[in-house]
Amino acid sequence: MRIYLDNCCYNRPYDDQSQMRINLDTQAKLYIQLMIKDKKIELVTSYVLDFENSKNRVIQKKLAISTFMEENESYYVGEERQDEIRTMVRQIMDTGVKEKDAAHVACAIYAKSDYFITTDDRLLKYTSDQVKILTPGEFIREIEVKANE
Repeated sequence: MRIYLDNCCYNRPYDDQSQMRINLDTQAKLYIQLMIKDKKIELVTSYVLDFENSKNRVIQKKLAISTFMEENESYYVGEERQDEIRTMVRQIMDTGVKEKDAAHVACAIYAKSDYFITTDDRLLKYTSDQVKILTPGEFIREIEVKANE
């Protein structure tokens, strides 16, 4: 199983944990990270994630996120794929998704990810027949149900 974590997922543990939803997203995201480290699921990363993370103003967060991605990625969508990605980005944007978010989804689709995991409420409204878009918690629930079938 192959997943793509949106940039907001990588940053979720650094958000205000006093809010229940944020705390639950964080716990689910950290569990997903363990599954990735244990090679139970494959992680897809991309030049879009690298670019977005490079804008992170907090050096420790930026380094922790880039290190995790580099050490655990199974598949990387590089800049040399921009032309192919750009076509998909335009199609996704035609549905109202913002360019940056569309680029993430396009990279996930290009890499044949099974799941695109995000905490972005607007992006969660987008549907695709090529990749399933879920929150970290929804993803954990879904794979646990499948494991028990």
